[in-house]
Amino acid sequence: MIYGIVAATTALLLAALLTALLRGPGLRTRAVDRRRQRPVPLLGGVAVVLATCAVAVTGAWTRVAPLGDGVGRLLAAGAGVALLGLVADVWRLRPRVLAAGTAVAAACVVPYDETGVPAGLLAVGWTVFVALAFRSLDHADGLAGTVGVVTAFGVAACAAADLMDGLAVLLSVLAAALTGFLMHNWHPARIGLGTCGSLFAGFLLASSAVFTRAGHGIGSSAGVLFALTAVAGADVVLVVVSRRLARRPLLRSGPDHLAHRLRRLGLTAQGATVLLGLGSFSGVLVGVLAHTGWADQDNVLWVAGGALLAVLLLLRVPAYGARRPVPSQVRTQLRVRNG
Repeated sequence: MIYGIVAATTALLLAALLTALLRGPGLRTRAVDRRRQRPVPLLGGVAVVLATCAVAVTGAWTRVAPLGDGVGRLLAAGAGVALLGLVADVWRLRPRVLAAGTAVAAACVVPYDETGVPAGLLAVGWTVFVALAFRSLDHADGLAGTVGVVTAFGVAACAAADLMDGLAVLLSVLAAALTGFLMHNWHPARIGLGTCGSLFAGFLLASSAVFTRAGHGIGSSAGVLFALTAVAGADVVLVVVSRRLARRPLLRSGPDHLAHRLRRLGLTAQGATVLLGLGSFSGVLVGVLAHTGWADQDNVLWVAGGALLAVLLLLRVPAYGARRPVPSQVRTQLRVRNG
């Protein structure tokens, strides 16, 4: 208990310090978010990864908090996914490369002896989906970090209930590192999580959730896993359906995510993040209660219904306005109007 508090505090302070130190290098290397009007460096995820790995590995090396069977391999695979994400932040990689690399990492950590091969392959696909969904959540200040903290504590509670102490400590350290990062990422963000941090967080959360549900039925596990990551899943569904209806390419970015549409409804940037954080907390709470047996498994249907209702309502919020003409187009229009 005492070590968990010390580890979480250390991870929080270390992540906050590293995030501040990495802002300058991010600007100098031009590893910035090109979707924004102001330069926001994307190396915040590096701070989260370094803080999480440093604290977790130190605890295992000193034998104060051994990670346990498979958890060390999970952390190593997560670090590999983070490295792939860092390459994407600096040099840009196609989404298919990110998906393939994450799938290979997930395939190396799924406990097939408990899940079986068919369910294990489904777990690999779900892990890839969640990791990319968290990358998609990094579209608004503080959102991916907030949802990540809430989800990490939820999955940690599931792990602790199953006496997976090493996994619970790792997730608590991840939550603390994300909190330290959020000190610099809250609106207006001075640094972003980037693909490195968002893939790392999503991968660790999804893989850890698979560990906690290994040995349970596929149907009940699917419900719990969805509840734990409902906001990330709803964001992906909203974007995919919206772009299909608008006949836009699925991989073409646009202001059509959850937070974008909530902003169009009049919420502030902070308000949209807080509202989605509360939504994530509601889903995670149901997932934890269902996993521990304190609530009936059917309660996850309420989470699914709430997510579906939110998607249907937000689909009615316009997201694709008319594109502003570039300066050359403006000059052409003025010539036409002036004869």
